[in-house]
Amino acid sequence: MFRHTAALIIAASLLLSACGAAEEKTSENSAPASEPTTTIQEEQSDSNPSESGEPGTGVTEPSTSESTATEEEPDPSEQVSAEEKVEQTYHMNENYYIKPNDETSPSKVVLLTFDDGPKEEKMITSLIDTLDKHNAKAIFFVNGYRVKSHPELLKLIHERGQIVGNHAWDHEDLKKMSNAEASKQVTDVQKIVKDTIGEEPQFFRPPFGSGNDALKATVKKNGMLYMTWSNGSLDWDKSTKNKPEKVIQNVLDQLNPGSNILMHELPWTVEALDELLTKLEKKGYSFVDPRAIELEAR
Repeated sequence: MFRHTAALIIAASLLLSACGAAEEKTSENSAPASEPTTTIQEEQSDSNPSESGEPGTGVTEPSTSESTATEEEPDPSEQVSAEEKVEQTYHMNENYYIKPNDETSPSKVVLLTFDDGPKEEKMITSLIDTLDKHNAKAIFFVNGYRVKSHPELLKLIHERGQIVGNHAWDHEDLKKMSNAEASKQVTDVQKIVKDTIGEEPQFFRPPFGSGNDALKATVKKNGMLYMTWSNGSLDWDKSTKNKPEKVIQNVLDQLNPGSNILMHELPWTVEALDELLTKLEKKGYSFVDPRAIELEAR
């Protein structure tokens, strides 16, 4: 009896030991199984470019594409239009001077203009670089036949933020033409400028300043302000050729508030421009933005 009982106790002890060993083995096997799962998840999270924001991984393109698709960029043409909208706070009087509409706008201003282009990229670029240096805008009065030969130069003027004006197709005396011929000189330039840069000129200056009532009516019909000038630099005259100091002095000798300054795309004018604008600024003058001028004289 004793032996039978002892045998049962020994068998039970062996059975309990075997169960304990099995539980320990199971516990050892199950712990590592959970650790790799956590590690993998963390690595995946760290390598996700949409969360980490780290460039240079091979999976960044889907995130970029999705971002591009959801973010609408503004139309560049709409940006330009918004930036270039200028309030009209000045007008031109019957003597072609630029005058403020009221006392809130400065009266010591000048209007800068350049006729007979576009001729050469180097001169145009230099003129505009100087204008930009002085934060100034100017009207570039162009001839249609020159635009036809060098449309890229007209685009350059426009893209650099300067203002394009109509100076007739040919540089001829419009007053000596029939009304129909003179009208065509005006409208042909409107068309080629519109076709080239997408907008029509709003300012017109007749070659030699020569016009008549019929020409003025045509200009008005085409939505432009007719003007000649009130301050001539005489840069076109032989007495001024290759003499930038004369260009400067001629302008200063005729200087008045609202001066409408006539210049040309000429090498000595290009050379004179920076010093001229500096002298004007020292005298307290600023440069009126042509777009701030009403298109009706008064």
